[in-house]
Amino acid sequence: MALPHAIMTALLEDDMSGYELAKAFDVSVGLFWRSSHQQIYQELHKLADRGWLQCATVAQAGKPDKILYTLTEEGRDAMAEWVLGESRVQEGKDDLYVKLYNLSEDNANHLTAEISRRREHMMQRLYLYEKIRRRHYANPVSLPVRRKGVFLALLAGIRQGEQFLAWCDEALAMLGTIDEPVE
Repeated sequence: MALPHAIMTALLEDDMSGYELAKAFDVSVGLFWRSSHQQIYQELHKLADRGWLQCATVAQAGKPDKILYTLTEEGRDAMAEWVLGESRVQEGKDDLYVKLYNLSEDNANHLTAEISRRREHMMQRLYLYEKIRRRHYANPVSLPVRRKGVFLALLAGIRQGEQFLAWCDEALAMLGTIDEPVE
């Protein structure tokens, strides 16, 4: 998936300013597709230049004007075409796994601490996912079609997070069996 598709997905239901989009992105599509606010703003301009987004300036009292972005019919067509295309899995790049290839008695404590931090981070993420699930998806069977898709993406994130926690627990148990070097 490319960033343009993630941005257009976020704009499917609501028109938003760049600021609103970046904030919404952080707690929706951004949970599965990382991007900086600067990248989002740059991409908004490119999408508008392609005719996939329309911009409207909204005057605000005591603030700079706000630019609202709307998905155009051409943008919706591009999204439909993209959805019907074959999905590509992008394999992860995680230097922690490469570091584990270099595991030794000298660095075992450091890697144990790093895995513990990753585990804590995942616990926080799963807490957020569960909060979203409970608040918005208590009865997923009765959801409109598109919201079912959002629920399924969230559920995949939950399951992957649970699997990662299980791996962390196993890794921490194994690393706990390594004796520190004797000096």
